Amino acid sequence: MSAETPDQSAGTFARLRLRFRDWRGSRPFWAGLFTLLGGLPIAYFPYATLKLGTMSLTMATTAGAGSLIIGVLLFTLGLTMWFQQATRVFAGVAAILLALVSLVVANIGGFVVGFLFALIGGALAASWAPADPSAQGSGRLGAKPAPTDDGAPEPAAGYDAGAAGLPHAGYEQPEGDAPHAGYEQPQGDAPHTTEADEPNGVHRVG
Repeated sequence: MSAETPDQSAGTFARLRLRFRDWRGSRPFWAGLFTLLGGLPIAYFPYATLKLGTMSLTMATTAGAGSLIIGVLLFTLGLTMWFQQATRVFAGVAAILLALVSLVVANIGGFVVGFLFALIGGALAASWAPADPSAQGSGRLGAKPAPTDDGAPEPAAGYDAGAAGLPHAGYEQPEGDAPHAGYEQPQGDAPHTTEADEPNGVHRVG
């Protein structure tokens, strides 16, 4: 065994973990898991035989077939939530209805355990929505602005050029107006005045 074997095994485990995380994030994973767990006790208890010392306790009744059908349907709906995300709303509503029916048919919903799991799983499936890839990263603080075609970075969202005292993009200085803020008059040059500036129309050179 070489010294690189632990590193390779660690890298394989990390890749598998990342792949599973991506697979889990693209579907209602927890909804399907709760639905699967809800179907197990509903289908199991009517056919289970519990032993208390020398005494055997069997809960098999005439509702055993109904409990088995509800448990299998919940198990199928849980797998549907994982592999058919387009039908998640239908699967979630169906899981909620089967959970309510199990209260009457399947020994109070598998002693309430299966009922609660199926109810939570159905609600999660009906309310789950896929993430929008275009919205990822848009709300992160401190993100650098994307560069424009001319190489200059674009201002961040919400940036107000006017509040900073700078002209915005595409702004053209009108002719004859005073220079914008931050303009410095060269030393030794006096501003010129025109006849319109004098009250009596006398032209004066400053």
